Amino acid sequence: MRKVKVEEAVGLAIAHDMTEVNVDKKIKQVAFRKRHIVRESDVEKLKSLGRENIFVFDEHEEEVHEDEAALIMAPLLAGENIDYDKEPREGKISFYAAIDGLFKLDAEKIVAINRLAIPSLPTIHNNFVVKKGKQVAAFRIIPLTCKSEIVVDCREILARESLSRVFAADPPQKRSALTIKPFTNRKAALIVTGNEVYSGRIEDKFTAIVEKKLAAFGVELVVKTILPDDPENIREKILQFSQMADFLLLTGGTSVDPDDATKAAMRNSGVQLLQAGNPIQPGNNFTIGYLGDKAVCAIPAAALFFKITAFDIFLPRLVANDPITADELAALSIGGLCHFCDVCRYPICPFGQSF
Repeated sequence: MRKVKVEEAVGLAIAHDMTEVNVDKKIKQVAFRKRHIVRESDVEKLKSLGRENIFVFDEHEEEVHEDEAALIMAPLLAGENIDYDKEPREGKISFYAAIDGLFKLDAEKIVAINRLAIPSLPTIHNNFVVKKGKQVAAFRIIPLTCKSEIVVDCREILARESLSRVFAADPPQKRSALTIKPFTNRKAALIVTGNEVYSGRIEDKFTAIVEKKLAAFGVELVVKTILPDDPENIREKILQFSQMADFLLLTGGTSVDPDDATKAAMRNSGVQLLQAGNPIQPGNNFTIGYLGDKAVCAIPAAALFFKITAFDIFLPRLVANDPITADELAALSIGGLCHFCDVCRYPICPFGQSF
C-alpha cells in the first residue's frame, strides 16, 4: 500500500474497507469497500469521513493485507464443528458454532497468537454452552498489513502440541484452537441416598431438580432409585446403573462427615475420584470421579438451595463427554466464587468461567 492525498486518489483502488460512524443516526457501516475505485464524486465524502489521505494498492510481496491474512488464518483456526465467514468484513473473519454443543479452545495457542501483538483473536470463554450460529471468536490483524512472517508465526503456533494439563485432557496432544464438542451423552442414571429419604421421613427434592437440569440438555433420566445409607447397597447400584447410562449421578450423604456412605460407596465400586469435592462455591462437595471412561458424580445439598452451583458448571461437560482433570478443578478456584447477584445471569457472568 501507499498513502496518497484524497485528491490524487481518483482512479486508484482503495486498499481497505473504510467505516462510516454516525452517532446521531446510530449507524456504523462500510462507506467504501476494499478495491473501490475512487471517483471525483467520492472526494468530498472521503473528506467528510476525516480522510485527507488514504491508502491505495501498491502491492509488495513481503506485506500481507488484512483480508488476505484473515483468509489464510480462518481454516487453520477452525476445528471440528466451527463455521466461519467466507469473506472478510473490514479485515475481520468471525467464527460460529456449527452445532449446539460445548465450546472448547486451546488457551495456550490463543494467547500465543495474541502475544504476537499484530493479530487480534478474541473468543468467548472456554467450556461455554453454545447454540448453532453463536459467534465464538473473531480474527483480524490490527494494522492494515503485516509482514508475512506474522502469518508464518501463527501457523507454527497452531501446529504445536498442547502441553498444559489445565487446558488439555491428555497432554501432550494436537488440539485445534477452536472446536465445538457435541452433546453425545443423552442417558443419565440417578441414585438418591439417605435413610431419611428412603424411610419417607422427608420428601425427595433432588430428583425433580436434577431431571429439570438434565432436560435442558436433552438428557433422559433412564433409571433412578432411592437407597438407604448402606455403602454396600449403593456400591452395587453404582455398578449396575453405570452399565445402563452414559453417566451416573448420586445425591445425598455427600457431606464432610467421616461416615459419608456415598463417597465410600463410590470408592468401593472402583470409581477414581479426582478429589473429594472441588474448590467452587457454592457446591464444594460436588465430587467427580470416573468408573472406566464413565463419569460418576455426587451432588451435594447445595443444589437444593442455590440456583447455580458447581453441578451446573460441570453438567455440560458430562453431557459432552468432555474429560475433566484434577488440575482443571484447581484452576477453577479462580472465578469459582459465586457473586450471589440479586438477579442471576448465569452463564453470562464470571462464575465458573475459564480461559
